Amino acid sequence: MFWVLTYNTYIAFDSWHNYFLYIVYSIDNILLDEAVPNVNFLCDLPKCKGACCTVEGDTGAPLATNEIQELEKALPKAKKYLSQRNLDFIAANGFWEEDAEGDIATKTINNRDCVFVYYDGDIAKCSIEKAYLEDDLEFQKPISCHLFPIRVGEFGGPYLYYEKFDVCKPAIRNGQNQKVKLVEMLREPMIRAYGKETYSKIKELVYHLESVE
Repeated sequence: MFWVLTYNTYIAFDSWHNYFLYIVYSIDNILLDEAVPNVNFLCDLPKCKGACCTVEGDTGAPLATNEIQELEKALPKAKKYLSQRNLDFIAANGFWEEDAEGDIATKTINNRDCVFVYYDGDIAKCSIEKAYLEDDLEFQKPISCHLFPIRVGEFGGPYLYYEKFDVCKPAIRNGQNQKVKLVEMLREPMIRAYGKETYSKIKELVYHLESVE
């Protein structure tokens, strides 16, 4: 395998079998997998029921170290939206954990609900974001939640990749129907994470890819 760089694009090429493996785009020292600027995606909350907050797994949302303090400050404001089940769990177990590899994440209840989940009818929502929207907090929610379903890895710098979940199929259909790209839906969190200038360059990449289809 070798890499070819063209128009801010790294192409992984299998010289033995003579075919492309995958494409990665480079913008301002940020790598984006091929799906990030290409996939159509627009959350459809009435259909997915807030499934991103209840995805089955050992841990919840990935956290940056500085976000632990932000969540500790936010918790008193968020508590009024949480059920007694969640409050009891947090009192007994805390709200975050660190795995053997040093990665930090929110805890989950029964390997599903993030500890900060509350229910609006049958839709799972974030109590931290609820407090933010009610002007009780300046911190909206962890950036990993805000960027979902984009995940951030490290490859000599941030590596943004799109993680597929079956529960997000309604969002894919909605994005296709409404002709909304993933990075358009995620404008606010991408600017929050990487700034307006970098986001504008990512949008330019989207326009370029659409023009050459």
